[in-house]
Amino acid sequence: MDVRGFCTQSRVLIVAGKGGVGKTTMVAALARVAADAGLSVLIVELEGRTGIAGAFGPVQALGYDEVVLDAADDGSPVTRGTVRARMVTPDDALVEYLVDHGFRRISKRLAASGIVDVVSSAIPGIRDVLVLGKVKQLERSGVADLVLVDAPATGHALTFLSSAGGLLDAARSGPVRTQAAEVAELLGDPSRCQVVLVTLPEEMPVNEVVEAAYQLEDRIGVSLGPVVVNACLADVPGLDVPAAEAVVQAGSTLSRHLVEGLEATRSFHLRRVALQHDQLDRLTSELPLPQLRTPYLFAERIGPGELAVLARALTGGITELPDPASVSP
Repeated sequence: MDVRGFCTQSRVLIVAGKGGVGKTTMVAALARVAADAGLSVLIVELEGRTGIAGAFGPVQALGYDEVVLDAADDGSPVTRGTVRARMVTPDDALVEYLVDHGFRRISKRLAASGIVDVVSSAIPGIRDVLVLGKVKQLERSGVADLVLVDAPATGHALTFLSSAGGLLDAARSGPVRTQAAEVAELLGDPSRCQVVLVTLPEEMPVNEVVEAAYQLEDRIGVSLGPVVVNACLADVPGLDVPAAEAVVQAGSTLSRHLVEGLEATRSFHLRRVALQHDQLDRLTSELPLPQLRTPYLFAERIGPGELAVLARALTGGITELPDPASVSP
């Protein structure tokens, strides 16, 4: 599949996953993929994480105003897009909503007074609808070719994405219902919005991503993109030979202590890879979605170098996906 075509299937990609699976890192990597394909990208951060900004270089604090994480005119001979990022909070979204509806003078005063907390107690789900309403506004305005949303962890993400449906059931009329209806329309249109789930090749994360996928489709009706399986260990050639035998074959002389350490490492890696294959097979059988796999990186933090490795892996996986035009209905 063409990478640019993949990144423009939907104008909004909401990336969700269990805490600790590398969801935020995958948002940054997908942004890198889209920018490398010449697209402009806007990352919307909801929880104030610094991992996204740090993956592109020096850590920058994300706020209400957009910051450029990666510029198109960086001297690269390849035409690339720009990656920008910003935060969106319920308070910010409420201020903008009030300004847009003629309450500019009192908007910031109301937000500072904690009115969002009061309203959210009276109208469950309104905080999430305010944020999703801002995402909808960004999508409609065409501020970027692709808007990437770093969603909350899976448990909250289900509530987050189902908030519009709940408000539609509760509100009969008025601006709240209108906002909820427009958000529901966004989530239900695959040309405008898709959800990408991130997992690890381990039992608990696979269990959770399978359950989340069916709930998202059945309860909320959102379209799902490929599942990103992060931190996949590579099959290392030669590990089928015991360490002691390999040392002899190499004509080396090592202490018994070192040989035992090498054998323990070899056995551990083989066990982990075997378990990984079991979970990948189970994910394939239980969830009929394409998979994009990224390698396990032995790094303390994700910086530009690591991000480039992850982006290349995603790009390679995307090019192997079937072209939708070639798939029979």
